[in-house]
Amino acid sequence: MEIKDFCFASDSTPPLSVIAAAKVASLTLPPPTAAAADSASLPAFVFSNGLKLQGTYVLLRYIGRVAILYGQDPFQSSQIDQWLDYAPVLSVGSEFENACNFIDNYLQSRTFLVEHSLSIADIAIWSGLAGTGLRWERWRKSKKFPNLARWFNSIFDEYSDALNEAISTYAGKKGSGKPAAAKPKGQQVVSGDNPEKGKASSRPSSEVDLPDAEIGKVCLRFAPEPSGYLHIGHSKAALLNQYFAQRYQGQMIIRFDDTNPSKESNEFVDNLLKDIETLSIKYETVTHTSDYFPQLMEMAESLIRQGKAYVDDTPREQMQKERMDGIESKCRSNNVEEHLKLWKEMITGSERGLQCCVRGKLDMQDPNKSLRDPVYYRCNPVPHHRIGSKYKIYPTYDFACPFVDSVEGITHALRSSEYHDRNAQYDRIQADMGLRKVHIYEFSRLNMVYTILSKRHLRWFVENGKVDGWDDARFPTVQGIVRRGLKIEALVQFILEQGASKNLNLMEWDKLWTINKKIIDPMCPRHTAVIEEQRVPLTLTNGPEQPFVRIIQRHKKHEGAGEKATTYTNRIWIDHADAESISVNEEITLMDWGNAIVKEIEKDQDGKVTHLSGVLHLEGSVKTTKLKFTWLPDTSELVNLTLVDFDYLITKKKLEEGESFHDVLNPCTKKETAALGDSNMRNLKRGEILQLERKGYFRCDAPFVRPSKPVVLFAIPDGRQATSLRKTFTFD
Repeated sequence: MEIKDFCFASDSTPPLSVIAAAKVASLTLPPPTAAAADSASLPAFVFSNGLKLQGTYVLLRYIGRVAILYGQDPFQSSQIDQWLDYAPVLSVGSEFENACNFIDNYLQSRTFLVEHSLSIADIAIWSGLAGTGLRWERWRKSKKFPNLARWFNSIFDEYSDALNEAISTYAGKKGSGKPAAAKPKGQQVVSGDNPEKGKASSRPSSEVDLPDAEIGKVCLRFAPEPSGYLHIGHSKAALLNQYFAQRYQGQMIIRFDDTNPSKESNEFVDNLLKDIETLSIKYETVTHTSDYFPQLMEMAESLIRQGKAYVDDTPREQMQKERMDGIESKCRSNNVEEHLKLWKEMITGSERGLQCCVRGKLDMQDPNKSLRDPVYYRCNPVPHHRIGSKYKIYPTYDFACPFVDSVEGITHALRSSEYHDRNAQYDRIQADMGLRKVHIYEFSRLNMVYTILSKRHLRWFVENGKVDGWDDARFPTVQGIVRRGLKIEALVQFILEQGASKNLNLMEWDKLWTINKKIIDPMCPRHTAVIEEQRVPLTLTNGPEQPFVRIIQRHKKHEGAGEKATTYTNRIWIDHADAESISVNEEITLMDWGNAIVKEIEKDQDGKVTHLSGVLHLEGSVKTTKLKFTWLPDTSELVNLTLVDFDYLITKKKLEEGESFHDVLNPCTKKETAALGDSNMRNLKRGEILQLERKGYFRCDAPFVRPSKPVVLFAIPDGRQATSLRKTFTFD
């Protein structure tokens, strides 16, 4: 159901909060149109089917629900509603300062108004402040409300493109009865309404645009190096390439940048293709930089003959120091014949050749150190995983990338901003080669808290046995996080929400896991488990003399989850933590059964509960009991479980420049807890996601094989921040 019109009364101002929420959520709205006062007394969305929603906060809640900005549960949604009710106070001049003081105190130890992520409550209050113009600006600069100013500035910095555009639209419409174009910051977006022009045309949008892009002519590439598995950072690059290829009706290729045989293998190639398929990346073809080794060698020799490259035998450490100091190599001025002679030595991999490399003759005094005669070719006697021992020399990424990009017809090379200083080098090398220019578009690298994304460092964890492999659930690889229980839909949504922004952000995992929870919760089946250690029996003196079975839904609100068999007996197991919370003669609820009254509590010499006795009270109301427990029947059909939880591999949110990850290794990153599960868990399949009621979400990593071999369940984070390694499994 598409929003066909967005209108507001001609004698009022457009709702900044609605515009801002739509921009932040990347929700496309028609330009707001001032209508006659009697026809649109309240801001309204008119949908394609003729239905209408009216009212600023009604529209805001609609956007919040569409974009998952309206809380994770009814309580959070109600908290957000409280702030939406409070937001109008900011527009009352006499109350403005008091309102700012109240919110400032509230934000003293908070990043967001509700829980740990942005919601429409933040957007409503932010817009209420921004909409007052100079009044808020004066207070913001006065430092009277430091917490409020910090919060305001943080949100603006995080969503600057969207909020700038929203303010521009709001200012253009304010007090005007006629449409006014938004003023995006010089950005252009492809116009789908006029494809025959082919060129990108200007329109209001939160989207960014590729430079000089033409509909149907854009060609992009995702070029991973086969020296590891695909991780969450690579996923962003892959998905952005696909996004732009689809948006411009162009094509995308996968190219393996296989120029370093010392680190690469067919295992990595195979698993990268597997990960690309997992991400549902659509591509035209697969190529390899090694396909172009003959042409690259010809180009290197041509540049040597033209005096644009030379062979250097300076030791590596000395060469690095000379580049830093801007000192030209002693080999730079040698004649072409000498360079070609050494080039042939390099090709044969002779002892003399192994001492040399080919460098570009660019500018050793350039302030941009990437232009100080970079290395183009190095010797390496290690066999290549595709070609074997055919070559003894290999091009560097810096040399091969601009060449292959151009000859393969790439129009736009998407590169993360960490390569910014090398963009000038890319352009210069391409120009020296005499090749067609390829446009570079930068996007921000995806950085996650407590996370290492360097493949070299990840390899260290694998090789030193700190993890079980590249698909370990503690790893940020696609296979690792999927094994942990992340749905690919959540990863795609998380990455595309960030878009192609160039702003550097350190992202929290909680946001990703919160999105994941919203996807898995409505459908995953419910099961029951009891922690094996110190579990407590509860004898029901009036319970069934003979066990009986009932068939119930695995998910009360989703029939598609199937059914399960529940056995009812006069002796059941409950968790020790639950048993410790019960008082004598207290009425409790046994979930999926009914109420019971605990009559006796037996304890050992240390005061720990060892046995409970009670009577069923099935006519009791489950609404009146304070304690509601999961339980399992005391039968031989229970399944042995191992519940596994994980923590971050390092203990610091972000490593500083030059800081070694070895100094912040987490000594305890994996915890296993023995438990018993209901008999239905014999049927779990590997990869199936379930909820253990009152314990959280889990993914089955090892299904049932035999009674003596436990079913292994990996705990899935739900976005609440605290990990189970810092606490015991919760029961709520």
